[in-house]
Amino acid sequence: MCREIVHLRKSPKPLGPYSQAVRANGFVFVSGQLPIVPSTGELVTGDVSAATKQCLDNVAAVLEDAGLSFGDVVSVTVFLADMADFAKMNEVYAGYFGGSPPARVTVQVAALPKNASIEIQVTAAEK
Repeated sequence: MCREIVHLRKSPKPLGPYSQAVRANGFVFVSGQLPIVPSTGELVTGDVSAATKQCLDNVAAVLEDAGLSFGDVVSVTVFLADMADFAKMNEVYAGYFGGSPPARVTVQVAALPKNASIEIQVTAAEK
């Protein structure tokens, strides 16, 4: 197995002992992205729509650093602190993926780091 850490420039720093993305066997595995503004380190709170947008912008930055885009994403996992936010999250999410979106799982969790309302993890396939 070939395993390489993706070196990142534009995304938020990890909150713990993990890599933001790992390239292995033709895939890039992107760690869960919280709604943290990279330039300030501040968490986007309040409306889940704004938090979803920040998470996906962070995912986009990691993918870009890996030489990929949303068109390369094959699987997404969305973690919501409250499933009542599903419709708002889904509305923002739809704007990031074209007519052929990736497979997705959305789950409600008891809590997320920094008490975030959402976290998004993706797996992308290299060309």
